Amino acid sequence: GAFSGAGSGIVLSEDGLVLTNAHVVSGLGGITVVMSDGARHQATLVGSSPNDDVAVVKIDGVSALVPAELGSSEDLQVGEEVIAIGNALNLGGQPTVTRGIVSAKDRDLSAQGVELRGLIQTDAAINPGNSGGPLVNAAGQVVGMNTAIVADAQNLGFSIAIDTAKPVIASLESGGGPGTVTPDAAFLGVSTLDVAQLTDQQRAQFGVTRGDGALVSEVVPGSAADRGGVEVGDVIVKIAGSPVGDADDVRDAVLSRDAGDEVTVEVARGDDLTTLTVTLGRRGDGA
Repeated sequence: GAFSGAGSGIVLSEDGLVLTNAHVVSGLGGITVVMSDGARHQATLVGSSPNDDVAVVKIDGVSALVPAELGSSEDLQVGEEVIAIGNALNLGGQPTVTRGIVSAKDRDLSAQGVELRGLIQTDAAINPGNSGGPLVNAAGQVVGMNTAIVADAQNLGFSIAIDTAKPVIASLESGGGPGTVTPDAAFLGVSTLDVAQLTDQQRAQFGVTRGDGALVSEVVPGSAADRGGVEVGDVIVKIAGSPVGDADDVRDAVLSRDAGDEVTVEVARGDDLTTLTVTLGRRGDGA
């Protein structure tokens, strides 16, 4: 069992390669793709690069899909009209289409522990569920991939420039590299937040007194973390003896291990430090 999320994707090849955001497929045990005609297919993770928020999945058993035409984000002009397409707010049925202009280029953004660079800013409405969907120019070419990790912004949507995504796509299709997640990657099964970035309200809600570490905001049911006794509200301070300063350290520590490895996870729970022993799962199994 894993939690479910909704997002959008961009068809890259006739045989079912699809581009989406890494945060859309993070922690999912199974991926179901609903085509624009309503047909549902299972898909598997080819690879994801959390630092770039880019992932590629493969739809099982399809052929003759119509790939999107990838354009050049470099050629985009500020003020040019663009359209965002996606499964906004997971409303179902036909995708939502919103239009706007390119408000700015080359924006850098830090959100949810990810530093994204060179983003396209648009006033086309981008909402959760739009993530992974295309930003399209007037010629119908994909110039960006919408990412809705900035909630609460008004008339500010952000897209990963397609020129930035292209080399990541190529790398994932050929097996990825350091910092990328493949189906065999070790899986802990937590969502974490940087303690240093927490609001006073979050600190109070979870009873956090420390200044650093990674706060566990979600534990995937049945995952390695769940079986090992990690709880929501724990602050991870060490994994396998290495200090954890923020959420990135958790991800790096897990990705440097293999599925099946036994690691110690030291957590601050209230005023107590507790050391748990966790046997890492395999991401492809969703556990």
